[in-house]
Amino acid sequence: MAATPADVMEYPTSYVFVVDMPGMSNGEIKVQVEDENVLVVSGERKRDKEKDDEKEGVRYVRMERRMGKFMRKFQLPENADMDKISAVCKDGVLRVTVEKIPPPEPKKPKTIEVKVA
Repeated sequence: MAATPADVMEYPTSYVFVVDMPGMSNGEIKVQVEDENVLVVSGERKRDKEKDDEKEGVRYVRMERRMGKFMRKFQLPENADMDKISAVCKDGVLRVTVEKIPPPEPKKPKTIEVKVA
């Protein structure tokens, strides 16, 4: 199973995973979260079969583009919000955005009234 190149970026409020998906449609790409903190991007690249190729006896002289199944797994940080994940594939590039859980507000000191006895 082949791996596909990816970039991972951290923003102040999210993590963004950018994965190259040339020539793939949304139906061929699967994005999942497993084991509660592992982002999985998988799919299958299929070779285009031209109808005229078979009729005319066309054969490949060189095949450099990778075909077949692929999968990438990314360990998500503890502050990743598993309920706020979105994925968009545009122009052959998949962008998966994982929002961060906002840090808790710092606790303010509790003021205790001092009574005079």
